Amino acid sequence: MKLINKKNKKYTQIFQLFTEEEWKKSGKNYNKNITSFFTGKKYEVFIHIEEESIIYLIGLGKSTLQNFEVQQVAVKFSQTQKEKLQAVPTLVLADFLKEKQFEEFVKGLLFGTYNYPFDKKHAFWNPGFEIHFENLSQKKLDVIASKAEAMANGQTACQEWLNKPANLKKPDVLSLYLKNLSRKYELKYTAFNRKKCEELGLGAYLSVNQGSAYDAAFTIIEYKTTVKNAKTFGLVGKCVLFDTGGISLKNPDNMHYMKSDMGGATAVIGTLIYAAEMKLPVNIVAVLPITDNAISENAFLPSDVITAYNGKTIEVLNTDAEGRMILADGLSYLAKNYKTDFLIDLATLTGSSVRMFGDTCGAMFSNNDELKNLLVKTGDTTNQRVWNLPLWDVWKDDIQSDVADLKNISMKPIGDCIIAAKFLEQFIENHPKWAHLDIAGVAFGNTGYAKEKAATGFGVQLLADLMENYH
Repeated sequence: MKLINKKNKKYTQIFQLFTEEEWKKSGKNYNKNITSFFTGKKYEVFIHIEEESIIYLIGLGKSTLQNFEVQQVAVKFSQTQKEKLQAVPTLVLADFLKEKQFEEFVKGLLFGTYNYPFDKKHAFWNPGFEIHFENLSQKKLDVIASKAEAMANGQTACQEWLNKPANLKKPDVLSLYLKNLSRKYELKYTAFNRKKCEELGLGAYLSVNQGSAYDAAFTIIEYKTTVKNAKTFGLVGKCVLFDTGGISLKNPDNMHYMKSDMGGATAVIGTLIYAAEMKLPVNIVAVLPITDNAISENAFLPSDVITAYNGKTIEVLNTDAEGRMILADGLSYLAKNYKTDFLIDLATLTGSSVRMFGDTCGAMFSNNDELKNLLVKTGDTTNQRVWNLPLWDVWKDDIQSDVADLKNISMKPIGDCIIAAKFLEQFIENHPKWAHLDIAGVAFGNTGYAKEKAATGFGVQLLADLMENYH
């Protein structure tokens, strides 16, 4: 997609954007047939054909709309009109749009092209598609084009890996992809197999992996900026490629959705892509503990006592609480071996967070008010929202064990997302700026491009915006 600061004499395709208020001012310039069908309400589209042009009238809704709402409109427009849109120079008419709103419009056009499997055949990825917009300088348009394409590359990669069926994303397949990705973007790639994990003492991660037919792949990917004194973000993404629940077997009715249990990892992968393409002035250390949670003669059992990387022992009461096990080692390994300014883990972790928030926001837990406030603010800006929940010490009583330092679940049928966060807090090695994001309800759900539940891309815009604006 190219963005160009010019206006030709003739266009075969025109996108004209209106808020309801702008339509009231300008609608009188159109014939009554149009004004009886189009009002400028959010998501409205009216196709007006003239002698040489197709004009798409696109409604944005109220003039008080937030920036992310412009993106939402563009996504739906791109999804619903994709069969009609042409790869030709296209004039965008929207004098009232601010620079950031126009950027969100362009992002939305690209996000809306996603469909599994993704192949970039949409008109908007064709070199012949150009957006001509006179309201911004060419320099600003170039920046917007770069940001939009980088964000689309990151978010669609996130969606693609989450949507893949289980048989197409085995640990060795994902590891090969990450190796090639690291080579492409000049990232430092390290992966520990089962033998190396045993030497290092990554016992909590290995307890989950020991039932797998595939070797361990405890993976660290590092992105480094050339900017001096840059902030370093430590990211840990839950990466269970398929979760059967293990010996504590899940109900089979919805088990096919458990291909989505790597939503934390895919958000991290998408963020790495965006950071590398935009050369963000930050450093990133990403830990992806890759495994599946399988049933076999070697699978870990309820009542097992495991020794984690930091030496704490864990009594396993439920093998379906495996995500917190691999995150425990991911967090402590990162905290002990790297100096980071922020430590953030993301995970499709608990049904408890889904029951609490549905698909409206992720559950957030943090030990630092600055990071907490930044994440809330960034979530509101990107519409990838998170809401803070308590980490009071009273919850720690529920993970005390008779035979180990901790147990991996509480036996009480309440507050499991809080219990999980309190458990993870025991493995951050006193890091002063940590946040845990339980994104089980928002990473995979209803989307405009799929008939059933599918990947939303949640987390990529949240993390990218955080790094871009608060470094």
